[in-house]
Amino acid sequence: MAASPLRARRQLAVGLLRTIHRQRLSTLSFASDAHKDDGTNPSFIHPTSVVHPNAIIGQGVSVGPFCTVGSSVVLGNDCKLHPGSHVCGNTKLGDKCILMSGAVVGDNIPGKITIGCNNVIGHHAVVGIKCQDMKYKEGNECFLQVGDNNEIREHVSIHRSSKPSDITVIGDNNLIMGSSHIAHDCKVGSNNIFANNTLLAGHVLVEDHAHTAGAIVVHQFCNIGSFCFIGGGSVVSQDVPKYTMVAGDRAELRGLNLEGLRRSGFSATEIRSLRAAYRKIFMPTNASLGGLEDRLADVECHEQLSLVPAVLSLVQSIQESLKEDRRGICKFRSWSFS
Repeated sequence: MAASPLRARRQLAVGLLRTIHRQRLSTLSFASDAHKDDGTNPSFIHPTSVVHPNAIIGQGVSVGPFCTVGSSVVLGNDCKLHPGSHVCGNTKLGDKCILMSGAVVGDNIPGKITIGCNNVIGHHAVVGIKCQDMKYKEGNECFLQVGDNNEIREHVSIHRSSKPSDITVIGDNNLIMGSSHIAHDCKVGSNNIFANNTLLAGHVLVEDHAHTAGAIVVHQFCNIGSFCFIGGGSVVSQDVPKYTMVAGDRAELRGLNLEGLRRSGFSATEIRSLRAAYRKIFMPTNASLGGLEDRLADVECHEQLSLVPAVLSLVQSIQESLKEDRRGICKFRSWSFS
């Protein structure tokens, strides 16, 4: 007789577990069916995830366990949310985006986040949250726009703009390696490679095809030119001209990024012309050639070098950095004429 109550409790527990399991399956089936259009590519939403009914879910979306999807979120077709990833706020993900475990995209603050197609956001990366600018005012709209085909690796942080009139922008085909940081109002172009622990302060402009080595710091409002290379451990406090290589604390010009230019398809003629221009600008053979601005003007009017678009682009990049509202270019070692 003593075993009868125990047997009854066991039967009750088994019955409850079966009921919960059936309810979960029913919820999963409902969640999957609720967002498919024609049934050809249904979405999968794990029953332990919390997906707001107002969220817009595309076809073929997979939402793993313990994820959250907010009320204003739009997930494009074939997106995949790995376990424990979260999308919130006014956030739109394009088709075929992947969020690895622990990734967080968006924040419940005014503004909007737009992320293009085929982006991978790594484990525990945080994309599109409030900036760390002390001038930010609570309630202001702030924005982030990310292009297509970017790989954003683990523990990366990318912040929204600091004011409604600006926007943080990431272009296409960038590789942003682990633990890097892109602060508010930065503008990053396309086809860049940021090695681990690349840290960009606010309002930094990075053009296209730039490459940073690990553990570098870029001061706010600096410009990083196209096809440049920043050596590991550098502290960049002024602009880096196009096609150049810098290194050190504080970073100094160390010549042209010759290997990067070759890999990017620059012809031998273009590289020879850039080397000749670089020597005229930064390695003058006598003092009669005047100051930096005089040497830039001389290259710009040179009979042969002025016919090479890459040379003119280098000259323009340096001239832009010398304007009053800019930070100037990284230091270069002056030559002695004695």
